[in-house]
Amino acid sequence: METQNTPAASTLTPVSERFVVHWGEMGTRWGVNRTVAQIHALLYLSEQPLNAEQIADTLGVARSNVSNSLKELLSWQLARITHVLGDRRDHYTTSKDVWELFRLIVEGRRQRELAPTIATLRECLASPEFATESAESRKRIGETLQFIEVLTSWSDEMLRLKPETLAKVLRLGGRISKLIRDDAASGGSGGDSAVAPSG
Repeated sequence: METQNTPAASTLTPVSERFVVHWGEMGTRWGVNRTVAQIHALLYLSEQPLNAEQIADTLGVARSNVSNSLKELLSWQLARITHVLGDRRDHYTTSKDVWELFRLIVEGRRQRELAPTIATLRECLASPEFATESAESRKRIGETLQFIEVLTSWSDEMLRLKPETLAKVLRLGGRISKLIRDDAASGGSGGDSAVAPSG
């Protein structure tokens, strides 16, 4: 029996269109293809899984562009394939949990950007030619590696947390940061007065 057609994707509302367009603009600033970011935004807002034709029609982009963009989103684990009863075509959806999306994006960027950088810096330090570099150059390369390793270690710990726990940690971090700034602005007198002897 021939598969039935799924309903055509509806035209975006003004607010949804603004969200999708802006997500695409932000994507280009983060080094992500505009269409890739727009498709992800569309899947995030959509209440139902969408097939490639629906995505192409809604965004007004070529089907080939949609296909390549979906492959990239799948590789980042920012989209997943699902199926609709009575339709043989692949449909696509994404997590609706913004914290889970944050975790996936951070993990993807760590694997694609930070991991290769760490490997290159370690190779530089291990190279026999490293000793011929100036002391200042050696110091800067070493400090850069140390910084990225600390950043990666911190992100690894954060990524191990459940989304709801991660949200609590980040909110707590914001409050701690504010307390430190307030204490610095007051000259640190608050901490001294708290331990000052009463007599």
